[in-house]
Amino acid sequence: MARGPKKHLKRMFAPSHWMLDKLKGRWAPRPSAGPHKLRECLPLIVMLRNRLKYALTYRECKMIVMQRLIKVDGKVRTDMFYPAGFMDVVDIEKTKETFRLLYDTKARFVLHKISKEEAGYKLCRVRRVQKGLRGIPYANTHDGRTLRYPDPEVKANDTVRVDIATGKILDHVKFEAGNVVMISGGNNIGRVGVIVHREKHPGAMEIVHVKDAVGHTFATRLTNVFVIGKGTKPWVSLPKGNGVKLSIIEDRAAKMAKKEVPPSLLQIDLLEDVGYTPAGALVR
Repeated sequence: MARGPKKHLKRMFAPSHWMLDKLKGRWAPRPSAGPHKLRECLPLIVMLRNRLKYALTYRECKMIVMQRLIKVDGKVRTDMFYPAGFMDVVDIEKTKETFRLLYDTKARFVLHKISKEEAGYKLCRVRRVQKGLRGIPYANTHDGRTLRYPDPEVKANDTVRVDIATGKILDHVKFEAGNVVMISGGNNIGRVGVIVHREKHPGAMEIVHVKDAVGHTFATRLTNVFVIGKGTKPWVSLPKGNGVKLSIIEDRAAKMAKKEVPPSLLQIDLLEDVGYTPAGALVR
């Protein structure tokens, strides 16, 4: 029998969205206990070493965080296993960079660069609203915050905009049809669209139907839907692609277009001599 908490994580069982090499070692960094779940977070060591390439080794990552150079949601984090997660703001003052952790349509975390103005707030999904000691109302959010005295209109599944410096609620948006959302779990993770319809199933999972910017509709569980703005205007800037999922054919065509090298002038001359003009030939 296991005695006490697990302290290690084998690399083969690390979340695949960390994209760690299978053959570069036996172990993976196990995230500390924190606001985001082990399989839904990105530890600072993976962020610094594997994504941003600011460190080459475990030791270098440790030196960076111990110099108090990394802030998550406005607080210095010296634990390189700290679990940063969806919507967290990561600030690196030394390089004058600020990132927001968002998902792309392939279920991977994207370190999306943001401006200083946008770095001052974050969006939090309300999990539940309750009353505590002496009848004080409070809201629990997806990132482990407890917000006292929320607006009486704020209910579960709504989104609040929180000031990072003060921890106060600046604004809120209701979970209702017509508002723009990002999917934060399930098969459609990372997709952005507008709520079309909410199916209620008493005693079972509620289903939400969403339509994206190119007119594709999809359905997912209510718990996977994160409202990010009023109407069709999101409150946060979106990563490349704007949350539109490409089909397999479209994705391949985009990759091939990047790789395609324009033919040289000599090749074009040779092809024209035999009476063939290649598509996309250079105009001279």
